[in-house]
Amino acid sequence: MRLIVRTGAEADLASARDWYEQRRVGLGHEFLDEVARTLLELATAPQRQPLYYRNFRRVLLRRFPYKVFYQVIGPDIVIFRVLHAKQCHGIELR
Repeated sequence: MRLIVRTGAEADLASARDWYEQRRVGLGHEFLDEVARTLLELATAPQRQPLYYRNFRRVLLRRFPYKVFYQVIGPDIVIFRVLHAKQCHGIELR
């Protein structure tokens, strides 16, 4: 399966990386490494996560309080948003 990261998710990742990097040098890269590990696991079994909201699924990062929202569309896994666990998720997923 092919992973597609939409613009909103890219912006989410950049913002979170910058926030963590300001807290401790290197922590932003550790955050991105955790996201990459999660996406690799997701690519092997994207249907493992139940439907969460409409046609969206979510997977939780283990080390950081973030959720990855995605849809399986044909042969693709489309990452729509990467949001902090305390952030409101409703309509923001589009």
